[in-house]
Amino acid sequence: MNNRKGKTPRRPAPKKPSSNQKDPVGVYCRVRPLGVEDEECCIEVISSSTIQLHAPEGFKTNRNGEYKETQYSFKKVFGVSISQMELFEHVAKPLVDDLIHGRNGLLFTYGVTGSGKTFTMTGSPGQGGLLPRSLDMIFNSIGPYQAKRYVFKTDDKNGMEVQNEVDALLERQRRENNVSVPKTPSSRQKIDPEIADMIKPEEAYKADGVDEDSSYSVFVSYIEIYNNYIYDLLEETQEDAIKPKPPQSKILREDQNHNMYVAGCMEVEVKSAEEAFQVFWRGQKKRKVANTRLNRESSRSHSVLIIKLAQAPLDADGDNILQDKSQVAVSQLCLVDLAGSERTGRTGAEGTRIREAGNINQSLLNLRTCIEVLRENQMCGTNRMVPYRDSKVTHLFKNYFDGEGKVRMVVCVNPKADDYEETLLVMRFAEMTQEVEVARPVDRPICGFTPGRRHRNQAFKEELSRKLEERGGPIDRDMPSVISHLVHNLPPLPSSELTDPHDDITLPRLIEALQNRHTIRQMMIEEYSKAADMMKSMLQQLDSNLVSNDNFIHEQNGKLVEKDKIIQNNKTEIERLEKRSRMQEHKIDILQKTTKIYEDDKRSLRHELETREQRLQRELSDKRRMEQRMHGVVTDTQYKWEKECDRRVNAMQLEMQNKLWVKDEKLKQLKAIVTESKTPGGRPDPPPRQTQPIRPSREERLPAKRSASPSPVPTTTPVRPLHRRSRSAGGEKWVDHKPSSSMDLGTVLQPVIPNSIQVSAPSEKALSKCDRYVLTHQEVASDGEIQTKLIKGEVIKTRGGGQAVQFTDIETLKQELTTVPRKRKSSEGKNGGRTDGDWTDVETRCSVAMEMRAGSNMGPGYEHHGITKRRKP
Repeated sequence: MNNRKGKTPRRPAPKKPSSNQKDPVGVYCRVRPLGVEDEECCIEVISSSTIQLHAPEGFKTNRNGEYKETQYSFKKVFGVSISQMELFEHVAKPLVDDLIHGRNGLLFTYGVTGSGKTFTMTGSPGQGGLLPRSLDMIFNSIGPYQAKRYVFKTDDKNGMEVQNEVDALLERQRRENNVSVPKTPSSRQKIDPEIADMIKPEEAYKADGVDEDSSYSVFVSYIEIYNNYIYDLLEETQEDAIKPKPPQSKILREDQNHNMYVAGCMEVEVKSAEEAFQVFWRGQKKRKVANTRLNRESSRSHSVLIIKLAQAPLDADGDNILQDKSQVAVSQLCLVDLAGSERTGRTGAEGTRIREAGNINQSLLNLRTCIEVLRENQMCGTNRMVPYRDSKVTHLFKNYFDGEGKVRMVVCVNPKADDYEETLLVMRFAEMTQEVEVARPVDRPICGFTPGRRHRNQAFKEELSRKLEERGGPIDRDMPSVISHLVHNLPPLPSSELTDPHDDITLPRLIEALQNRHTIRQMMIEEYSKAADMMKSMLQQLDSNLVSNDNFIHEQNGKLVEKDKIIQNNKTEIERLEKRSRMQEHKIDILQKTTKIYEDDKRSLRHELETREQRLQRELSDKRRMEQRMHGVVTDTQYKWEKECDRRVNAMQLEMQNKLWVKDEKLKQLKAIVTESKTPGGRPDPPPRQTQPIRPSREERLPAKRSASPSPVPTTTPVRPLHRRSRSAGGEKWVDHKPSSSMDLGTVLQPVIPNSIQVSAPSEKALSKCDRYVLTHQEVASDGEIQTKLIKGEVIKTRGGGQAVQFTDIETLKQELTTVPRKRKSSEGKNGGRTDGDWTDVETRCSVAMEMRAGSNMGPGYEHHGITKRRKP
């Protein structure tokens, strides 16, 4: 083991056998009869377990002014006609039974001041309360089995000691001779008339199942809790009329079993109910009471009568008490008369009475708080600390609420209307108290001796006395009586008076009588010797039987010890297994929680995986669609660019051919000029007329190509462009919207709109001056030609002062050129060659040229110019 320095280990709490069974706090309700002056009643007994509260006249419980009736349930409700005996039978009798059988109990009365708590607990002559009836039942049950006084002796640590009868006798003599120790009142003394005849003989109760093989002793202590201080009401103080000494308050301590007790409190051993009640009444006279407006004798403190019952088993012979402190069982019954809660405004308290009322209300509030915390811990599973130490009342009785005994409460209520508000609070507290459960106390273990020992011992004594009486008289007589009996059995002595010195008759007669007496004496001695021998043999036989019985008992005790060891080992093993089982259950719970967490994580991850797979599938499908789309786009783009490349090559070829044609034409014109200048004074011959154009050859008829280059202008005759009158011409003023991207196709017929304002972008100023609107829009048709659309509309003024265009018509302009075949010259057909005047240009093959502007970044189909080619005359 590791040597470590540490604090002194705390004393471990004793292991108490736990009880899984719990009982709720038994709450009873008793209704006090109305006084003569009280007319209005606010409480109605509905059934044996339910009462109903009516709001008195003029008292509104709701904001809307309606009366509210509330019902409260109890374990049993006692009406105004119930007797004290019936109340005791239902409430206190079970607690007294438990006290005699070794279990603890707590009974307290609770209610508003003047509700009948003290009457319920104490009673009056002829109507004894719960306290005197409990004492009477205790002594009626254990009366024949009480131990002699001082056999049981209390120590100063809430324990009980046992001493033999000799020590008890010496203790009695010492106390009787000691004047300073007060004598306990005896039952033979005169009883106080105020407490006389509290219980009628026919109302006496007796407990069943009392252990006859045990001896009992009853101890009584009586305390009061005044202003949260504890005072002993049975303490005898030296009264000083000049300077009286105030009573000393007591403190609460905790014994070795963690039970609370009042240290230094006087515990009086009593042997009868009358003596016990006399002791109680002696302390009752010292209790703090005062006259208030609501109660003539109002209790200003909480009083607690503690009845301790000590019991110990008899030895194996059933003659003496077993001298073993561990076998002494102490049970106690606490009867508590709580002071009533009150409002100082109603009681008219002043000065000290206000402070007393505040302390009373504060202690009752602490009791209510402890009950609330206990209820919350049991119903909600919390582990809040119960504030027992805030008040002496709750601190003293905390063991009962922790499972040291039964707890019962009698709620006393006054049905008069003035106490309605206080009674409502009492009802709520009682209803909450019923929901608190207290662990059921376990029974004390049995000592293991044979039952019926006391009865057998008494029978043996009676039989022995009868035998001895048959043989020589009862054994319990005194020695002089025995001697006188023996003397009477001897023959009488004759007269021994001598009147004459020569008398020879008297002396011989006396000698003969003495000899007879001697003979009888010898016979009696012999008979006594025989009887003594017989008794000795009987005693030896009894001793041998006793030895054999002792040996047998010792053997059985040895077996019992072995069995106890086996049981202890089994208990240890069971505890170990239970501890291991609890540990395994705890591990199983942890594993189950961990498994649940993992399952949740697995489900969430699986869900996330499925979500991601679905997302991946969607992405893959989107990717495939995108690939297909891009493939189509690439294919289309590739096809377009191939066409564009072909178009550009063809356009370049056409351009080059056009340039060559232009050069050829210039050369021909130059040749014609040169030729004319060489002809002297004559006009040139007109060119031969051709009735019809020469048709080009098959090689010359090439497919028409579009070119973006402008067609050459013939030098012979300028052609004036003809204009086609648009159908939109009229008297209105137009906005001619031609975008800057529009191309001039150079056609002969052009749309002309008179009285128009030409704009590249429409504006509000232009629209406000015109009535009609036309938009020139160009686009490539399906056959590759550029077509022009004139989109027409009317300008409408809006309500807000602006202009809007409503389109009404679309006019499409599209041009088509046909190629006129040119006849081949006759010389061409004959010679198969070409002359300088022959022209085989692209004019015969293409009437429209498509041009892509140099440096343009646009795709195919954009920025096209359609130029009409003029034919060669």
